[in-house]
Amino acid sequence: MASLSRALRVAATCLRRSPAQGPGLRPLASGAGPTTEKSVPCQRTLKESQDPSAAARGPSRPLPSTASVVVIGGGSLGCQTLYHLAKLGVSGAVLLERQRLTSGTTWHTAGLLWQLRPSDVEVELLAHTRRVVSRDLEEETGLHTGWIQNGGLFIASNRQRLDEYKRLMSLGKAYGVESHVLSPAETKALYPLMNVDDLFGTLYVPHDGTMDPAGTCSTLARAATARGVQVIENCPVTGIRVRTDDFGVRRVAAVETEHGSIQTPCVVNCAGVWAGAVGQMAGVKVPLVAMHHAYVITERIEGIQNMPNVRDHDASVYLRLQGDALSVGGYEANPIFWEEVSDKFAFGLFDLDWDVFAQHIEGAIRRVPVLERTGVKSTVCGPESFTPDHKPLMGEAPELRGFYLGCGFNSAGMMLGGGCGQELAHWIVHGRPEKDMHGYDIRRFHHSLTDHSRWIRERSHESYAKNYSVVFPHDEPLAGRNMRRGPLHEELLERGCVFQERHGWERPGWFSPQGAAPVLPYDYCGAYGNRAHEDYAYGRLLAAEHTFDFPPHHDVIKKECLACRGAAAVFDMSYFGKFYLVGPDARKAADWLFSADVSRPPGTTVYTCMLNHRGGTESDLTVSRLAPGPQASPLAPAFEGDGYYLAVGGAVAQHNWSHITTVLQDREFRCQLIDSSEDLGLISVQGPASRAILQEVLDADLSNEAFPFSTHKLVRAAGHLVRAMRLSFVGELGWELHVPRPSCLPVYQAVMAAGAKHGLVNAGYRAIDSLSIEKGYRHWHADLRPDDSPLQAGLAFTCKLKSAVPFLGREALERQQAEGLRRRLVCFTVDEKVPMFGLEAIWRDGQVVGHVRRADFGFTIGKTLAYGYIRDPSGGPVSLDFVKSGDYALERMGVTYPAQAHLKSPFDPDNRRVKGIY
Repeated sequence: MASLSRALRVAATCLRRSPAQGPGLRPLASGAGPTTEKSVPCQRTLKESQDPSAAARGPSRPLPSTASVVVIGGGSLGCQTLYHLAKLGVSGAVLLERQRLTSGTTWHTAGLLWQLRPSDVEVELLAHTRRVVSRDLEEETGLHTGWIQNGGLFIASNRQRLDEYKRLMSLGKAYGVESHVLSPAETKALYPLMNVDDLFGTLYVPHDGTMDPAGTCSTLARAATARGVQVIENCPVTGIRVRTDDFGVRRVAAVETEHGSIQTPCVVNCAGVWAGAVGQMAGVKVPLVAMHHAYVITERIEGIQNMPNVRDHDASVYLRLQGDALSVGGYEANPIFWEEVSDKFAFGLFDLDWDVFAQHIEGAIRRVPVLERTGVKSTVCGPESFTPDHKPLMGEAPELRGFYLGCGFNSAGMMLGGGCGQELAHWIVHGRPEKDMHGYDIRRFHHSLTDHSRWIRERSHESYAKNYSVVFPHDEPLAGRNMRRGPLHEELLERGCVFQERHGWERPGWFSPQGAAPVLPYDYCGAYGNRAHEDYAYGRLLAAEHTFDFPPHHDVIKKECLACRGAAAVFDMSYFGKFYLVGPDARKAADWLFSADVSRPPGTTVYTCMLNHRGGTESDLTVSRLAPGPQASPLAPAFEGDGYYLAVGGAVAQHNWSHITTVLQDREFRCQLIDSSEDLGLISVQGPASRAILQEVLDADLSNEAFPFSTHKLVRAAGHLVRAMRLSFVGELGWELHVPRPSCLPVYQAVMAAGAKHGLVNAGYRAIDSLSIEKGYRHWHADLRPDDSPLQAGLAFTCKLKSAVPFLGREALERQQAEGLRRRLVCFTVDEKVPMFGLEAIWRDGQVVGHVRRADFGFTIGKTLAYGYIRDPSGGPVSLDFVKSGDYALERMGVTYPAQAHLKSPFDPDNRRVKGIY
């Protein structure tokens, strides 16, 4: 029997003997296929591959000719989705599994469940999974799922890691998740076998636990079939039949198998590692990669019984209680890609590469020294699917109506399965999930990225390698960069721009006085024979952001903000989505899509929301009415009838495009949606001096009388035709210039030349974040999400409820008005200068009533501002009197700070500055 220490020595010997095979020079992927024979110091694998000849011949039951929904894949997500569909009353659903339930990747998963993550939505999803496996299934079936509540322990060996855990503890209070920050001595008392000499502290969550994959999935299947749905094993899917309707829309028609076909309007791709192959059958792009993911199981350890599961993030290792033994695994910087995904793979494993795995052994022994003398009983190295942002792929595919994704769970399919299965079921039945699932929605990715192999590979690798890294508020990826660049990219780079990445777009973050800091090609963390970048300017600036304090360049962003408030700033917003909605039914479509009245005379611009049928906010954007014209130009297509120009945030442009397209298809509106995002740039000039600067550049009268707020015109800027809009997202007098791409650089240079004597500066999105929160302007997917209504968010003025015009979501808003708002977005200020970033708990009169969604420092008022939704603990409506009457505090990392609640923005509450009144 080999010990972990011997395994480590074997790996080190291999490294010395074969330097060309070491982690730094290893080929990017292994071509090895599944195997059960191990060439490592261990006795056996956890589960041997099944002989294909032993598999049952033919499907486990006859195929129905039709089904309301067909779920493909019998792993955690497939079983959870089927179960929740059945609970919603979908009796005609069928799950097809090519082999046996869990035979793909679910059977070998570790099954850990940690309740706290740095995301409020994920905390909610995890809570539902825990309810399902620990309570609901046993109550419904009388069967035990294998749930073990032994607690979870997060290890902090540096101050920043402990700060991260304290943030999680504060967020947990908003959701009733019990957790405790322990000292090293308290940790030792809880876990006597642990080495605590290097610890700063730990986070203990007593109600975390472990799930049994086989027990959970079999019980899910039992509960689901009891409600009338079917599970059919040994039935590989061979194709997806697609039809095109009368409006040219592709829709799911049937699922084809080796044993017949099933007519269905809805397919759910829960095929895990094989989801890409299933997507290809339907012409749907599924951006994920397959990698080897491993853990080892030790021999018996005296005294380990009943210990909590451990996550030592800084050592990139986890220790899962396995009866009287431990499972040891983690995430490394040089994972092995599975290039040739076999469709015959079932209940199989790979050889464990000890060279790759050795780092986890080192970390495990350092944390629990008894492991150095403990034998290895089994090794488990199986495939898992990973995505470019380490978040699952869910929702309806934009290429094919009725084709849903529930895959790419980054080895967290058991943990997130219950919550995501429930949301996916609601998505299918009701058209939208109940919670904000934008972060998981496949539509978050721009269509140019979802089949870009280099981008998918690089980003998925980085996400895997950084899985256990501290999640800092302003971190940026280094992989898959420079995919989409605006027309001013090179010019701004030379001026010191430090770029951010948002779904492929490079956008200005802030401007460094240290000069250019270009983003270099991805170095794979020095793995696979790549040389790690040295003296990397962008990397150094990014590393300085790795803090929960104010970053070193806090004062640089301050200068950008105060220049905008005192003189003027120019913002490159070219990454914005820019769409045209034109055609015979464009006005009908606009009336239905947009919550505000946008059918005003040409030349007007309206800030509005788009809602879903529950009244949740799918987007906030500006809509400009256009005059029809026979000739097309970069600034307006040729059209008859009605036309609108839409400007939306670039990070959510694909989401907006997909939402609008879906509504147009469902309502059968005869109009066209045209994407001009790549053809137009957007230069925004904001501040008290903006009028004086632009008056020298534009050939138009910019007075209040000639160019009122919320209007737009075609004008010439330095001789180039542009669309000028008088708008502001920072609360100042200002204009946006929507410019054809070839004209962007000369227009920008003319603006900078004119602004030199007025104190004009370049500014980025970090300044926009601060300026906009100071003014009280909302950010979609922070203050506004698909489960927040405009009424709850203080945006009732964007809703045409006083008119008789129907619009999507109107009925839900009217119900909210009648019943009262159960939560309300509130602005808070904190007098003490302390950084906040969101997820802080909101206390009112000694009770937690919510958590902060978004926070930043307001340089003009000199205070931290935070926005969050609050509830009445009694369950009643949240009235304005309720908001005004409480005593508030915000909890940051376990420390509470007195806060003041505001019903209006504390900065320029009368909107004088946007009117040009200074």
